[in-house]
Amino acid sequence: MAASLENKPQNRPPDDSWRNTLYTIIFEADTPAGKLFDEVLILTILLSVIVVMLDSVRSIEALYGNLFNFLELAFTILFTIEYFLRLICVGRPSRYARSFFGIVDLIAILPTYFSLLLPGSEFLLVIRSLRLLRIFRVLKLAQYLGEADLLIKALRASRRKITLFLFTVSNLVVIMGSLMYVIEGTDNGFTSIPRSIYWAIITLTTVGYGDIVPETNLGQALASVIMIIGYSIIAVPTGIVTSEITYASRYSKGRVCQNCSFEGHDIDAKFCKRCGAEL
Repeated sequence: MAASLENKPQNRPPDDSWRNTLYTIIFEADTPAGKLFDEVLILTILLSVIVVMLDSVRSIEALYGNLFNFLELAFTILFTIEYFLRLICVGRPSRYARSFFGIVDLIAILPTYFSLLLPGSEFLLVIRSLRLLRIFRVLKLAQYLGEADLLIKALRASRRKITLFLFTVSNLVVIMGSLMYVIEGTDNGFTSIPRSIYWAIITLTTVGYGDIVPETNLGQALASVIMIIGYSIIAVPTGIVTSEITYASRYSKGRVCQNCSFEGHDIDAKFCKRCGAEL
């Protein structure tokens, strides 16, 4: 009996049970506790963003400035606790801290502490602009959207195609802008090739500010061609991303590794594909 106990793996720390429970509550939304945690956190994020927006209105800030300051401090303390709890329960805290959502979590709390450590004065009024970074808390909502991960995977998979598409469009606007510069000339507002390229961009994207307008028949004909091309190329990146979303949606997100946060495991997987840790 003693020999069998000695042969059991002792990889996990003694407090691994409560870390697992904490990880399940924070990172997994399949349990009632995890759903409750996500719902409360989403509501807190929305309230904090609303406070930031209202605080930017001078008339409202004059009446409720002290209340907003108190609420902001309370929100910051809550998000700070949440941030450190996330670092505690993951196997590799540094990996999470360097991830996208880890950086967003840090940006969500730092501006308030900066404003406390560097009180406003006539020489440090620029520090107040850091408080605007608190609006990035709305990005924290992305990790609670079920399809956010699927969309990110599709965008990553299509980045080479999108890059090639953007390169082709860039060449097109350079050629069209240069032609328009030759056709219209400086008398009709096309004073330089860069300005003509600017016109080609706003025409190709169907924005059409109207600050520069071709006057000659040939210039108007070229503008018509660019407009038609613009309508046709708008669907290209949409089709690329849509195809990747369709492909990615065939695979389940699967389980998440607590040690390295790698996703995409099979539902019945026992060990992580990347680090080999037990799921």
